[in-house]
Amino acid sequence: MTIKKNNLCLGVALATITMAGVLASPQVAASSNAERMAAAANRKAEVLEAQLRAMQDEIASLRAQVGSAAPTTAVDSQKVQELDAWMASVKSEPVVAKTKDHMLYFRGGYTRNDESMDATTNSVGNGVKNGPLVNTTQGHQGGWNFGAGIDLSLNDNMFGLMDNTELMGELDVNYVDLGTFTSGLTPTLVAPTFLPGTTASQSMLRISASPKIKFLKGSSIRPWIIPVGFTINAISPPSQANAITELKPAMNFGGGVDYNIWKSLYIGADVRYFLATTRLDNTNVNGLTAGGSIGFGF
Repeated sequence: MTIKKNNLCLGVALATITMAGVLASPQVAASSNAERMAAAANRKAEVLEAQLRAMQDEIASLRAQVGSAAPTTAVDSQKVQELDAWMASVKSEPVVAKTKDHMLYFRGGYTRNDESMDATTNSVGNGVKNGPLVNTTQGHQGGWNFGAGIDLSLNDNMFGLMDNTELMGELDVNYVDLGTFTSGLTPTLVAPTFLPGTTASQSMLRISASPKIKFLKGSSIRPWIIPVGFTINAISPPSQANAITELKPAMNFGGGVDYNIWKSLYIGADVRYFLATTRLDNTNVNGLTAGGSIGFGF
């Protein structure tokens, strides 16, 4: 009986231990799972914390950049305002039509010298007027001229002295023809009885460089003056038979008017006077030209 009781007690104890082990196993497993989940949550929290710190650093950097760029933005804004004001002033100004102020012209007309150019007609070699030589006729005072020139615009308002008054630079080349005469130089020096006089042309080339003042800029009618310019006179025949002097410097003065008839086409009229202060070996080269012109603006 006692043995049976012991066996029964042992069986109950063994069953109790077994049931305790069975009941304890889920609790241990649950505890292990909870620890793993806590560790994972901690890692995720650390990652999120690191990302948050990175975002905070980036925001601070952006704020610093914006703060440093603020002055530049203000300067740019000021420049934009200045450009807007300048554009408004340009748009408010009246539109100025472009003009062709330079001109290429051709001119011609009548010419007259103060005296006939003696040249070789009346002076043999000493520059003194000896009277007409044998078989010699007097040269002419009047004739015709033809030439061409160019006007270059230098300033639109006489350097601020006069509005709508243009300063030009003129280069003019003009040929003067005074007709023919009969020269008795050769028969006088060689054989006056047997040799007749020789017919020759009397002419002159004038090359001038002058300032020209043109008024009423922008108008169809443009009067102008040449206060004083420089001229080189080249005469033919020369002043003396043995000296062959041909060139004489002089001054020139003039005035005229140009009229714009169509686009860049102009017509005009002018009078010019050429003055040398001394004679060229007793030859007077002073004289005037008067006539018309046609010009092309560019």
